[in-house]
Amino acid sequence: MCQHPNSCPSAAAMDREAARVVATFPEQGWSLLCNGVIVFEDTGELLPDGSTIAPHRGPARHALAA
Repeated sequence: MCQHPNSCPSAAAMDREAARVVATFPEQGWSLLCNGVIVFEDTGELLPDGSTIAPHRGPARHALAA
């Protein structure tokens, strides 16, 4: 799917979120990556095959400082 000179990671790759954004809809809270993955602002993902990845946020930065 990706046609960049240096190919972006596939939708099956662990680093799939590193693919380039081809469309963004901040008012709706999601972006489409060139590998077909839809990334939501809550860090959840919808893969091209219809499977989902649950939101995977890390701990809040202020919680780490305590």
